[in-house]
Amino acid sequence: MPVLVVDIGNTFTKTAIFEQDELVYTDHFKTLDAALIYTFLTKYNVDKAIISSVKKESQEWEPQLKGKVPVIEFNAEMITGINNHYRTPQTLGLDRLAAVVGAHHLYPGVNNLVIDGGTCITYDWVDADGNYFGGSISPGLNMRYNALNYYTSALPVVKQDDDFDSNTGNDTETAIRSGVQNGIKFELLGFINSYAGNQQQLNIILTGGDSIFFDTLLKNSIFAPYIKNEPYLVLKGLNAATQKHND
Repeated sequence: MPVLVVDIGNTFTKTAIFEQDELVYTDHFKTLDAALIYTFLTKYNVDKAIISSVKKESQEWEPQLKGKVPVIEFNAEMITGINNHYRTPQTLGLDRLAAVVGAHHLYPGVNNLVIDGGTCITYDWVDADGNYFGGSISPGLNMRYNALNYYTSALPVVKQDDDFDSNTGNDTETAIRSGVQNGIKFELLGFINSYAGNQQQLNIILTGGDSIFFDTLLKNSIFAPYIKNEPYLVLKGLNAATQKHND
């Protein structure tokens, strides 16, 4: 029973085809259109679909999809296995919720800290019993670089450098890079340390477009043995939700 998973984010729309828990296809697009939807449905003989979106407006291809297969619209009310203690569940980003569902589905019975490095960086903790109380949102890597240029008159646009490894910049470009990249590194370490405490079982799950870069930042830290890179965590969480949803 192939399932089409569509995750509409701020920058990209991510798509995936699952056979139960097996990920058989994934890609991301700036714009998803009806032709691509038709290709997914026919090539993979899709049985049903799930859509999660951070955007309020509907997409032009949704009527076509809904006319072909049953479509689940992911929301905070349909999760199972997670005790959602978020004070305003209606305002909780569905990508954050799906990531928490995915973490608990993949690693049950363990405390999981999900760090999603996308447009924003989000930190979400779900304990071994499936209790979720919330987390944190901060500016993402590219947002920080772009903000320095946008809100000043003299600072240039600087791009990330995966090989940069210094606490001190010796010119404007490297000073910006030191501030942004080390700032994120110390932020990551601070959040991980605050959640880890004396936990005996802990996973630090990295996901999102910058997850590999974050993994590099943390590779020499004391938390390195607990890190798991799950680039498709949100998609896996959405797929898990379809398995528990009654059509």
